[in-house]
Amino acid sequence: MTAARKPGKPYTLAIIQARMSSSRLPAKVLQDIAGKPMLLRVVERARQASTVDGVVVATTSDLSDDAVAALCTQHGLPFYRGSLHDVLDRYYEAARQFGAEVIVRVTGDCPLIDPGVIDTVVNAFLAGDSAGRPYDFAANRLPPPWKRTYPIGLDTEVCTFQALERAWKEASLPHEREHVMPYLYEEEGRFRVLVLDYPQDYGSYRWTVDTPEDLELVRQIYARLPDPDHFTFLDVIELFEREPDLAKVNQQVKAKDYRDVDERQAGKTHKA
Repeated sequence: MTAARKPGKPYTLAIIQARMSSSRLPAKVLQDIAGKPMLLRVVERARQASTVDGVVVATTSDLSDDAVAALCTQHGLPFYRGSLHDVLDRYYEAARQFGAEVIVRVTGDCPLIDPGVIDTVVNAFLAGDSAGRPYDFAANRLPPPWKRTYPIGLDTEVCTFQALERAWKEASLPHEREHVMPYLYEEEGRFRVLVLDYPQDYGSYRWTVDTPEDLELVRQIYARLPDPDHFTFLDVIELFEREPDLAKVNQQVKAKDYRDVDERQAGKTHKA
């Protein structure tokens, strides 16, 4: 099942990972945000990106994620069910099943994801470097210790199917399997990598949903937007500049290290 392919352009599939068993805020992907489940908000915003040919939800085969599958079925959303903890395998199998040539990774806890930012990353990825050489991987941020300039919650990662397949075959460390893309950027020179920075540094803003405080902030943001179905991240920046106290809602939340893994996955390795 694929969408229509645009002439001269590789089939670009946004894969949104979502599960009910989040460690810090269980069932967060189905929490209501301005009248819609958070996951549906993420899907709708990813679909607004002009560079994306299709959007698929990648959930798990665990019984707890029957609710995610039911939501997808109810709204006619394509979905794939795979490994609970080996998210790299889940992405690879979803990409393979749906015929992706370029994969855009988005997580289901980022309801402020910006379709314009997705387009910026995908277009830069497809354009290649100044000599026209193609990239294997592109992102608008890398996790600490790397610096970021986009708010947390706009995270967009793009790679070729070939690069994803190589990572799927070779990556063996638990964090490489759970967080999908580290194998593509951790070792310099292993892949051709592009990281895009925004001209202004907005990296201190936290707009992802990992905790009750994060959820409360996002709900307050949506409640203040004139059109919650169509907005850019700069609209949200302007909102924070008008109401700086909003940032206090979740300022105590600490971001997890990208090398952290679910304790149920810790110690496991993978062989393709």
